[in-house]
Amino acid sequence: MVKFIESELVLLKKEIDEMWTLVYNQLDRAGEAVLTLDKELAQQVMVRERRVNAFELKIDSDVEDIIALYNPVAIDLRFVLAMLKINTNLERLGDFAEGIARFVIRSKEPVLDAELLNRLRLAEMQAELLSMLELAKRALNEESIELAAGVFAKDNLLDEINAGATGIIADYITEHPEAVHTGVDLVSVFRKLERAGDHITNIAEEIVFFIDAKVLKHRGKTDENYPEK
Repeated sequence: MVKFIESELVLLKKEIDEMWTLVYNQLDRAGEAVLTLDKELAQQVMVRERRVNAFELKIDSDVEDIIALYNPVAIDLRFVLAMLKINTNLERLGDFAEGIARFVIRSKEPVLDAELLNRLRLAEMQAELLSMLELAKRALNEESIELAAGVFAKDNLLDEINAGATGIIADYITEHPEAVHTGVDLVSVFRKLERAGDHITNIAEEIVFFIDAKVLKHRGKTDENYPEK
């Protein structure tokens, strides 16, 4: 029985890795599509969203089978539960990528104001988001609480950029009233990126739970001692 469950857990981890790569690419494409208003790239994100949803359902089903057939306990159970919750958070990241792609497809502008994008730090926010997702994956693969803690710290930058975006966009709309719809939609893009960061933080919390049986979801972001041993 032990040998069988070990092989199932290996397969589950492989599926999560594949889902992770798919979602990372979705966020990468969506971010690039916003910066360039590339509708073809945005359409690719929309089409691939169906794959994300199908993958989530497949992993959920496999987790249910593992629990029903093998009744995992201790660290195996923590691993399975963590993978289940990570899968849910990855699917939500895919939803945010799709929402950002919809903004690009709806946009009637040929290109976004380069100076505005620079002031908004959109490219920096996008890069930091992808960096968080990469770091979280390393934390899982290396079973490192220290790497997971690095994800929590990075989320602060996303919060900072998002907090400043609304005021910058409001000022821009005042100066360019014809861009009001684009401006409002841009606020939504920043909100989605900020929320995506929150979900990556959730993923990091599940990794710590798996590694060290810590439940962190009800602790504040500003807690400087997240991963206590």
